[in-house]
Amino acid sequence: MKSIKNYKVFFFFLMAIQGFSQEVLTKKEALEITLKNNFGIKIANNNIEVAKNNKSIFNTGFLPTIAAASGANYRRESQDVTFQDPSRPDVTIDGAETKSYNASLSLNYTFFDGLGRKYNYQQLKETYNLSQIQARETIENTYLQLFTLYFQIARLSENTANLSEALIISKKRLERASYQYDFGQSTKLELLNAEVDVNNDSITYITAKQQLNNAKRGLNIILGIDKEPNYIVETEIDFNKMMNFENLLEKTLSNNSLLKQNEKNIAISEFNIKVSKSTYLPRLGLTSSYGWNKSENPATSFLAGATITGLNAGLNLTWNLFDGGFTKTRVANAKITLDNQQIFLEQQKTTIQNNLKNTWENYQNQLFILNAQEKNIITTQDNYNRTEERYKLGQVTSIEFRQAQINLINAKTAYNNAKFDAKLVEIQLLQLSGDILNSAF
Repeated sequence: MKSIKNYKVFFFFLMAIQGFSQEVLTKKEALEITLKNNFGIKIANNNIEVAKNNKSIFNTGFLPTIAAASGANYRRESQDVTFQDPSRPDVTIDGAETKSYNASLSLNYTFFDGLGRKYNYQQLKETYNLSQIQARETIENTYLQLFTLYFQIARLSENTANLSEALIISKKRLERASYQYDFGQSTKLELLNAEVDVNNDSITYITAKQQLNNAKRGLNIILGIDKEPNYIVETEIDFNKMMNFENLLEKTLSNNSLLKQNEKNIAISEFNIKVSKSTYLPRLGLTSSYGWNKSENPATSFLAGATITGLNAGLNLTWNLFDGGFTKTRVANAKITLDNQQIFLEQQKTTIQNNLKNTWENYQNQLFILNAQEKNIITTQDNYNRTEERYKLGQVTSIEFRQAQINLINAKTAYNNAKFDAKLVEIQLLQLSGDILNSAF
């Protein structure tokens, strides 16, 4: 009887832990927290800002450059001067000072550079668009990671609840076996078997609780927060009844993030060819400056001092008629890069279509398994109920009752696994089709 009391204390301790009021972390709240705090998403958004800065008009060379410069010079020296005119006497000065000052404002502008700036600007805009698609892919992958962990927690939560229910049943059986043994209605073996089953169920339950807490801590990394694992999650699952393969295939070919990125890389490569060809054409530019210069000279100088101000402007035309074949090589390599991008796009299309077909077939299989496991639960639950009644009447042994209990636990666990496996495959389909960000889970 003492061992029964110890089991009761331990059991009620477990139930007390489980029974504390826990907040519910809904799928919507988890998604909102992730979009706000996830580290990968923050980095992706920063990369978009960098690309946005790069495609600015200030990074294209379309605007002129203006520079200001100024300076002052001082020189002190001893001078012995002999003039060409013999009528002028020689002059010797110790500490002759020469001072000069200057300031200028210059402007440079390229009128025409072979259209290189134009194509480079368009290339930068495509790079910005590419960064947005890359950020979208990051968010899609984060969605997948988030809901994979979220539904794993839901799976473990339901399995843990089933194990908790099994532990309750085993404790009742132990209590019954103990009373029967005390009144001589069963053997010591029956009591020991019941104690072993309670021990095993307790260990299984505690292990499941630990796995559940570990999964919640893993979810915290995706959420980007430090949160105690004392919350619960939603376990309801809704499947997309309107999903069909033809629609998914159409969306995949038009919206898949990897395909969209490669299409942008092709556009960037096309502009890169045009940028490379621009060096075949001449360049026309304007240079202009306004300057001020002042000098103060010693007595040995022809001029005592001077102040000069003036505007200088000019056009310059340059045309690199032959650069040793450098431009030709760049253009040829750029064309090869474009060809590789186009080949890679076709390869990606074939691979992604194949992945979609495999995932769709897996999804159909998972739905079939889910339906079959749902029927199994009905059968095993009915078998358990019948066995329990017969066990109470003493018509079946405790071993037979235990087997019926194990069968029910396994059936419930298999059903939960099938349910969440099917949902995760559905999410993979949504990611492949590029529709994951528009779907409700």
